[in-house]
Amino acid sequence: MSAACRAPRRLNRTRTRTRTRRRTALVAVGAAVAALALSACTSGGTSGGSGKTGFITGADGIATAAKGERDAAPDLSGTTIDGTKLDVADYKGKVVVINVWGSWCSPCRAEAPNFVKVAAQTAGRGVQFVGINTRDTSTEPARAFEKQYGVTYPSLYDPTGKLMLRFRKGTLNPQAIPSTLVLDRDGKIAARTLQPLSEEKLRRLIDPVLAEK
Repeated sequence: MSAACRAPRRLNRTRTRTRTRRRTALVAVGAAVAALALSACTSGGTSGGSGKTGFITGADGIATAAKGERDAAPDLSGTTIDGTKLDVADYKGKVVVINVWGSWCSPCRAEAPNFVKVAAQTAGRGVQFVGINTRDTSTEPARAFEKQYGVTYPSLYDPTGKLMLRFRKGTLNPQAIPSTLVLDRDGKIAARTLQPLSEEKLRRLIDPVLAEK
């Protein structure tokens, strides 16, 4: 076979290898982009960023702090989505469950019935639920959310996340919505999780704090 006949075959093989390399590179780039997108959606995970908060996080994503290592909750006062004034400090002496949510948030909608149920069942045991509504541009969708799911406990209106920024660094991640904190009877942060909660997990978050004397 002449060199002129062999040349096109070698050229075809070279082109095939080049196309294969390009496809491999594109797959690698796509995987990197997907990984980056996933990390952005779950930014903070169960750690909530850097900062020493005394939390020990379990395999279930629930983080707890021993009594002597708990931070006091910051000033959580303002106007609710119903237009009334609220100061979480007024609930001192009760176990307070703080849920950060938004009407735009699908996981918040999924967990809402669990919060409504547990809030009703624990109210007589000295547990007070309080929401922090964030990133809703007006209170109208937030009120519609509460009406749809039968939420009766109050929610502070925090559209820009200012209340979340009052917490010590590492306690909350403004990108992790929903998030839930439990304050002990002294107003200190005893437990937290940066994930949507089933009824079982919500009770697992509250019960140890409620059992404290």
